[in-house]
Amino acid sequence: MKNLNLINQIESYLRGEMGPEERKAFEQLLREDPMVDQQFKEHQQLMAFMQAYGERQRLQHAMNLIHEQIDVNALKNELMPFSTKVVKLWRTYRNYAAIAAAAAIVTVFSTLIFSGHLFENNASYSALRREINKIKRSQNDLVKDIKGKAKGPLNPGEFGGTGFALSSNGYIATNYHVVKGADSLYIQNAAGDTYKVKTVYLDPAHDIAVLQIVDPEFQSLGKLPYTFKKSNADLGEDVFTIGFPREEPVYGKGYLSSNTGFDGDTVAYQVSIPVNPGNSGGPLLDNRGNVIGIISGKQDRTDGAAFAIKSTYLLQSINEIPEKDLDRNLILNKKNSLSNLARKEQIKKIQDYVFMIRVY
Repeated sequence: MKNLNLINQIESYLRGEMGPEERKAFEQLLREDPMVDQQFKEHQQLMAFMQAYGERQRLQHAMNLIHEQIDVNALKNELMPFSTKVVKLWRTYRNYAAIAAAAAIVTVFSTLIFSGHLFENNASYSALRREINKIKRSQNDLVKDIKGKAKGPLNPGEFGGTGFALSSNGYIATNYHVVKGADSLYIQNAAGDTYKVKTVYLDPAHDIAVLQIVDPEFQSLGKLPYTFKKSNADLGEDVFTIGFPREEPVYGKGYLSSNTGFDGDTVAYQVSIPVNPGNSGGPLLDNRGNVIGIISGKQDRTDGAAFAIKSTYLLQSINEIPEKDLDRNLILNKKNSLSNLARKEQIKKIQDYVFMIRVY
């Protein structure tokens, strides 16, 4: 009912049906609530699509009416009173010409397909879950504690990705596509400590998953150094990420290149940053140490075009977790201790809160 009332307000605003005071109050709401502002933009886009569709339908209807009023036979007799020699030849051999043209088209397209030129500009989206079982590994890849005893399963798992802490008491964020279809899940930090986790909440629509550490050896992660941005980031802003495309954390930096993701997706940002399979689920942070998104994919055959789910949708997913599914309170950090640090110091503080995710 709340969403329905908001949609009615949005449509009333877009149709110009609000009074001056009501309009002013609604615009204030858009400025103060980024989630409402995002829903407003999405609904505005939807209404624009519907309006364009209606215009297309009206044009088609008008053309059909015009076509019904045309006397095709009369026009034919008026404009083509005689069959010339060229017309006779065309009527006689047009089937052969069509066959020859079709053969030429097939030949050209076959050449383009097999040479790879036909699709070279047709970029597509790739999720960044890593297939671990296709990577050759040595005994050094096994996770061990300082006594030499293995902690967690010895085999590397089938898939891998990245996750990061939401709270000090063991809640972790990652992408839905990283954990999709998992029988069991483990996380591993940069020091090699491994913990068993379980799925708490899945949001396939926004490609978000919330996990919880359930390992008996887990105590606490300590106070998080970063915070979560509640509004959209700015175009051109410097950003960075830490992820696990390999068996150790990898740092990447770049800038926010678009406020929409792949194919105009309003749920995500486009960022110019190097990412690879395994980076999915990693945090995207601004210079001040605010998490502004979750790395989710990249555009094939386009250098540096990566995508990240906006933090506003992560916060929305957290708010939608049923209380019965939370064993302990999920309280987000509100104090940022990274804002005045140099980048290398920021990375040192963040590393303990970013994890490799192993999917079995």
